[in-house]
Amino acid sequence: MLSRLKKSIRKRYSIALGLLHKPLVENRTSDPFHTAWKMFVDMANNIPRAKVLEMGAGMLENSTCKRELFSNCETYIGFDIHAGRNIDVVGDAHCLSRYFASDSFDVVFSISVFEHLIMPWKVALEINKVLKTGGIVAITSHPAWPPHELPWDFWRFQSNSFISLFNKHTGFEILNSTEGVPGRLYCLTKAPRIGDLYRHPIYLGVVVIARKTHDYDSDALRWDVDVRDITDTMYPFHHL
Repeated sequence: MLSRLKKSIRKRYSIALGLLHKPLVENRTSDPFHTAWKMFVDMANNIPRAKVLEMGAGMLENSTCKRELFSNCETYIGFDIHAGRNIDVVGDAHCLSRYFASDSFDVVFSISVFEHLIMPWKVALEINKVLKTGGIVAITSHPAWPPHELPWDFWRFQSNSFISLFNKHTGFEILNSTEGVPGRLYCLTKAPRIGDLYRHPIYLGVVVIARKTHDYDSDALRWDVDVRDITDTMYPFHHL
């Protein structure tokens, strides 16, 4: 009985919080995350005859196709682990170079994909292979977000996380790395030193923009582990 009462109170508390937070919500045009993303789109559209690769291009219900944002590009390839709308090539991002030749693209980007990659460091190297020197890459992900697309939900990225993936050793320089889409965290368990977590902001979105400066040393950096050697599960299928 007590357990049911607690669940009922928590549910009502969550509903109340959902109503109370609405006056605090700001327009996304002034948010650093969306500002950085627009910066990337503008950079891409200023590249003459650009060839663009979108990783994780599958469209879920109510999502928007990003292809139309890059109106000035010459070639746009939608790439995803599953076939579906907006998908031109089906494959695994952990081995991009199996599907595309070296130095194929001027622009590579992904939206809310890197948290689902079991080995994101391997994908960073694969991006280096298919991206032209001087080309740009943009990755968006989440510093905080509820579990989703299980069991393929592995990581949460802070702004500083990306220096481990895009650096002089992997052949990149970071141009911008920004967190945005602020939120608040509320703890529903009694524990020391976490009762005031709600006072501290958390961020739901992070974007990094990097430029390829050179090919990485494939003898110095290697990760020959196959995804199938780690897990026998498959990224969940959605009707796209």
